[in-house]
Amino acid sequence: MKTPSARSLRLSHRWWAAVLLVVAPWVAAQEYPSRPVRLVVPFAAGGPADVYARFIATRLQEVLGQGFVVDNRPGAGSVIGTDAVAKSPPDGYTLLLMSNAHTVNESLIPNKPFQLMRDFVPVAAINYSDLVLVTRSGLPVNNLGQLIALAKSRPGALSYASSGPGTPYHMAGELFKAMAGVSILHIPYRGSAGARTDVLGGQVDMMFDAVPTMTEHVRSGKVKALATTGLSRSAVMPDVPTVNEAGVPKYEATIWLGLMAPKGTPAAIVDRLNAEVVKIVSNPEVVRAWKAQGATPLTMNVADFTRYMNEDIDKWSRIVKISGAKADQ
Repeated sequence: MKTPSARSLRLSHRWWAAVLLVVAPWVAAQEYPSRPVRLVVPFAAGGPADVYARFIATRLQEVLGQGFVVDNRPGAGSVIGTDAVAKSPPDGYTLLLMSNAHTVNESLIPNKPFQLMRDFVPVAAINYSDLVLVTRSGLPVNNLGQLIALAKSRPGALSYASSGPGTPYHMAGELFKAMAGVSILHIPYRGSAGARTDVLGGQVDMMFDAVPTMTEHVRSGKVKALATTGLSRSAVMPDVPTVNEAGVPKYEATIWLGLMAPKGTPAAIVDRLNAEVVKIVSNPEVVRAWKAQGATPLTMNVADFTRYMNEDIDKWSRIVKISGAKADQ
């Protein structure tokens, strides 16, 4: 029997090594998850991001057969929890629930310890929710055109409240100012409750707020709904036009959520998680339930979600630059 030469053994070893490089990630994905997965939510418990994170975690647990544990780590405008995930092993067992607050922070907080597209890999989009632009009941406007005309006639005299610097509510206002060509004073609060209270009480002229939260106040006449912020009308407020159709073409400012993982997480695991999330959010029962809550599923593959995030980072970078917005203002 002929003995294999040293050269043929080396070639054989290289061939098997190449096979293992291809097969090992696939095998890992098939076995994943083999232990509980931690889903870090860098926002306070009880808010919309936390609610949807727990929903996704429960459904993933059901289909993948392992626990998905939600870990709330709020603070520093989402930086604390996000940084913890960035420093976690890239093995698929630590995930991040993120929102467009993260894409805003790329330019709003340039000196943070991580960069979104450098230190993370996009996994899956979840959903988006429209906001609604409301004004205090006594403001002498009844539609968006009248509001823009009033703001242009009195630069800096009108005010809008937000839940804090860099939040989607703040940036929706800055985008509106830039695209409508108006000057309106931003008044930041520590959370939406205080901002909402002062608009309802007439101390501040307007704000962008969550559609479901403002629905009853609009119906009771405590505020006036002038426009919603998606490109199509809200299912919760179908009689209210969008900003896009009411006078500011191409305006869009929604709150959207997604999942990311530390950079280096195996692509096979990322792809599997993406496929499972797409199935979950595409379920007709989920679509109907979220519609009643003012949320719309986002279904994208990893490449499309990556492109979506890069475009969002660029969009808000321009608005941060135009507005001069700061994280501490």
